[in-house]
Amino acid sequence: MRIRNILFLAAAPAVLMLSGCQPQPFRADVTRFQQMPAPQGQSFIIQAADPQLQGGIEFQQYANLIAARLTEQGYQPATAASGNATLVVSVDYGVDNGHEKVVTTPGFGYGGYGGYGPWGYGGFGRPFYGRGWYSGWADPFWYQPFGGPEVNSYTFYVSHLEVKIRSASDGHVLFEGRAQARSTDNALQHLVPNLVEAMFTSFPGRSGEAVLITVPPPAKAGAPINH
Repeated sequence: MRIRNILFLAAAPAVLMLSGCQPQPFRADVTRFQQMPAPQGQSFIIQAADPQLQGGIEFQQYANLIAARLTEQGYQPATAASGNATLVVSVDYGVDNGHEKVVTTPGFGYGGYGGYGPWGYGGFGRPFYGRGWYSGWADPFWYQPFGGPEVNSYTFYVSHLEVKIRSASDGHVLFEGRAQARSTDNALQHLVPNLVEAMFTSFPGRSGEAVLITVPPPAKAGAPINH
C-alpha cells in the first residue's frame, strides 16, 4: 500500500496522464428561492453584505460580474440619471480554512472504482443541463494505477456565494440564492467567478429547487467554443 499527500492543486499522477494536465470542471450545488418580477428594465444596485468589503476593488470586480448577468436578464444598473434603484442586490462570498481528507481506493486498474474525492461522490439535487453547461460530480481521483489499495490524503476547501435581492421600496425579499462548492483551490479570484456563473445559470431558477451545476474549464487557446 502506498501513501501519497495531495495538497491544493496537486493531482494524482494517473489523472495527469489521462487528462493531459487539463483543468478540472467546477461543480457547485445551487439552491434558489425566488419571487422575481419579470424583467422590464428595473434598475438595481449591488451592495456587499459585509460593509467592510463595500467599495473594495476585489468586491467591485465580483459585483461587475453579477451586474453583467443581471443585465443579460433584462435588468439595468441604476445610474444617477435613472434615480433610485428598483432592486437592491446583497452579495456575500467566502472560503473556509480547509479540511484534510484521507481516502482509500481499491486498485482495480485505470477506470476502476474510485473513492471519495475532493468534490465528493455526488452533490445533491437534480443535475442541470443547459446553455453550454453540463452536469456531473466526477472524482478527479477516480482513476488509479494497477495494484493494491492506495491511500491518498489531500486538503479541500468549501467556498460559497450568497445573493439576496430585495425590493428597494419596501425591503421585500424577491430572491435568495446560495452556491457552494468544494475545490482544492482556496483563491477567491478563481472561485467567485465560477460561483457567479453557477448561480446565474438558468436564473432565477425554480423556487426551492436544489441543482448541481458544472462549469466547464476555460477553452484552450485556439480551440472551438461550443454553445
